[in-house]
Amino acid sequence: MKNKIDMNPIAYFHSPFRTKFGIPRQAGVVEELPGSIVLCKPWRSRDAVRGLEGFDYLWLLWRCHQRDALTARPPRLGGNRQMGVFATRSPFRPNPIGLSSVRLVSIDHDCADAPVIHVSGADLMDGTEIFDIKPYIPYTDAHPDARAGFTDAVDWQPLRVVYGDEALHSLPQELLPILTRVLQQDPRPHYHDDPTRTYGMQYDHYDIHFTVSDDTLTVTSCTQLR
Repeated sequence: MKNKIDMNPIAYFHSPFRTKFGIPRQAGVVEELPGSIVLCKPWRSRDAVRGLEGFDYLWLLWRCHQRDALTARPPRLGGNRQMGVFATRSPFRPNPIGLSSVRLVSIDHDCADAPVIHVSGADLMDGTEIFDIKPYIPYTDAHPDARAGFTDAVDWQPLRVVYGDEALHSLPQELLPILTRVLQQDPRPHYHDDPTRTYGMQYDHYDIHFTVSDDTLTVTSCTQLR
């Protein structure tokens, strides 16, 4: 008989992404991307986060998608080549556990759901269940000379992002820098290459539509979500 491990969320993540489409494929790729962690009871306590403010980065263990597959198609390889699932960072795992390193920005002890942990650089969808939070410790967790497998051999460049007049006037100016960084990562499935196709993604309170031709992504329209 297998031993069953019961895992209950200790917190929920809040981010500008209401759907999976458009979320950066790795944590830290868009360092400025804001997010917050709201703890569940009984962990919603000053005691649970005592000393956490002394760290710059955190590890988050979170619920991702479960799928029984031996291989995955990494976006960095164009989405057409298969690699073993354990050689990839695919969100489709044998068990639904994701791991992300995020920057700790601040801890709010005065809001209604205090303490709320504010972070940046996460690759999580709004409402994601958090199973655990651990401090990132450089002397054990950082390996700057480590090989990075097939990603070492891939030459990847961010897209150039331009905004049509309609979209530029519809979006708040303060959103543009971070949204641009997100779009530069090319949110499309990497096996898509159709310059006539219009893609849509939700970011913050907006529905963003764009096309991609060669190395340029053009935001064609933007509507505010209700």
